[in-house]
Amino acid sequence: MRFGVNFDYLCPFARNVNEAVLNGLDQGRDWDVRFWAFSLAQVHVKDGDPDVWDAPEARSGVLALQWGVAARDAFPELFPAVHRELFAARHDHGRDIKDESVIRHSVETAGADPDALAEVVATGVPLRTVETEHTESVDRWRVFGVPTFLLDEHATFVRVMRRGDVEDLVRTLDMLSWTDLNEFKRTRVPR
Repeated sequence: MRFGVNFDYLCPFARNVNEAVLNGLDQGRDWDVRFWAFSLAQVHVKDGDPDVWDAPEARSGVLALQWGVAARDAFPELFPAVHRELFAARHDHGRDIKDESVIRHSVETAGADPDALAEVVATGVPLRTVETEHTESVDRWRVFGVPTFLLDEHATFVRVMRRGDVEDLVRTLDMLSWTDLNEFKRTRVPR
């Protein structure tokens, strides 16, 4: 199965889904996955304010997205570990992912070289990639948040409650081709 899934390290639901995808790939699932950067900070930019890519240091999440994209594109073998650690920095450790020292620590914990990734980020290419992927997601699929699955010309926003659960993901993937279902939302989450 070939699909895309977007991410922003700020969102716990994106973490749940992205970890499930990584876990499924680790289990040997036959998925061809493209991870798309998407900026929740950009979604919340007020009219007249600069886009987050024009002032990335001012918005939470944008720096982490750049480092994630740098790992994905320049060191793809390290991306899964870096991806997990950037989510963990925010959601396990409650760290400020706008702080480069937090990002560097996460990257190093993942087994990647923070200086090598910093060099890639410094080129500006990852920031432009975040902008391009976010903009294409909005323009092409009308994406408004994370996690959103991209399958052919269809986009589906999904929130799963359990972190990293591959079976929840498999159920979700099975439903993606059912384009006649527009919305399915529980009024309460049973806990």
